[in-house]
Amino acid sequence: MKRVVVTGIGALTPIGNTAETFWNNLLAGKSGAANITKLNVEKFKTRFACELKNFNAADYLDKAEIRRNDLYTQYALIATAEAIGHAGINFENLNRNRIGVIWGSGNGGIHTFEEQVTEFANGDGTPRFNPFFIPKMIVDIASGVISIRYGLRGINYTTVSACATSNTAIIDSFNYIRWNKADMIITGGSEAAITYSGLGGFSAAKALSTNNESPETASRPFDVSRDGFVMGEGAGAVILESLDHALARNAPILAEVVGGGMAADAYHLTGTHPEGEGAYLGMMAALEDAGLRPDDIDYLNAHATSTKLGDESELIAAGRVFGAAKNLHVGATKSMTGHLLGAAGAIESIACINAVQQDIIPPTINTKEIEPEFKDRFQFVLGEPVKKKVDYALNNTFGFGGHIATSIFKKYKA
Repeated sequence: MKRVVVTGIGALTPIGNTAETFWNNLLAGKSGAANITKLNVEKFKTRFACELKNFNAADYLDKAEIRRNDLYTQYALIATAEAIGHAGINFENLNRNRIGVIWGSGNGGIHTFEEQVTEFANGDGTPRFNPFFIPKMIVDIASGVISIRYGLRGINYTTVSACATSNTAIIDSFNYIRWNKADMIITGGSEAAITYSGLGGFSAAKALSTNNESPETASRPFDVSRDGFVMGEGAGAVILESLDHALARNAPILAEVVGGGMAADAYHLTGTHPEGEGAYLGMMAALEDAGLRPDDIDYLNAHATSTKLGDESELIAAGRVFGAAKNLHVGATKSMTGHLLGAAGAIESIACINAVQQDIIPPTINTKEIEPEFKDRFQFVLGEPVKKKVDYALNNTFGFGGHIATSIFKKYKA
């Protein structure tokens, strides 16, 4: 099978509208949480989120693209354009029949759906839906729009596995390339679910933090005082290609993808298995796929949403996988970005890619008192980044429905 490498990244996040800014703010421990500005949330239990800052779609896209695409697709186009530029791609010189797009979103065009249905409900009963309503709303459209924009005729589809979505997309892309079904795939995910229905739905499920007095410290993975996750929005794009294809075009190589594992909790609609059964199986599958031992992993970017049961079950699973691995450092970048739902896996993969390339692990912020059962079992990266050699980074993502996706990135060596 072919080796698969990362040659470009793009990010649009609550702590930076480019991949470089995102990474620098991760290392600086910057929180993206603040009071919600795009909605009137006075009557909601949770009134804060990790919104994009200083974002104006018109700075990136023309009027037609904005009019025809939901925010989640706009975010996808913007992150993808950055990744393509970063990878130095000139599609005119490549076989576009062998270049694909596998893109993920958990909620798709929820903003468009909410807007159009609300207008209908508040009207006189006459259906005046926007002709772009369906293509703006459906969850697969971002992958289609990306392929149309660049004329890419290879593999094209969308993954949906809730908050494991974009990690699933990356694993699928990795597999298709190593199986020689594609030379290059644009992958990742985007989410724009900070809407009345998105906020209200997660709030009703009692999944969100209600720390309205201190939003910037609300996301505190592993901490005894955590009370729920903080919603985020944005996109992460990753360019994957076969090593021989990347070398042939003299592409920059940031990291190598060496393993992917998927599993299921098979336990509960929204809750994780108390013993982390699915997480354990996913991590073990990824290690087996990569031909690695648990003590080979230097950095675990945990799913760690800052929910009581979710964080604990993941640490239980990690304990089963890694035992007392002395080399393993554990971090949670959601403490800064919030939870980007279907885009989380891509954004956190970019953190892992940078970690193995630059030998530095970003911190977990806000966490002051680790759950007593776990505080001495792992090397948690708290408050400040840790500089160390990072040969392998493992990225966990889990989703409602029990979906598990784990990817492993390696420092590239010729």
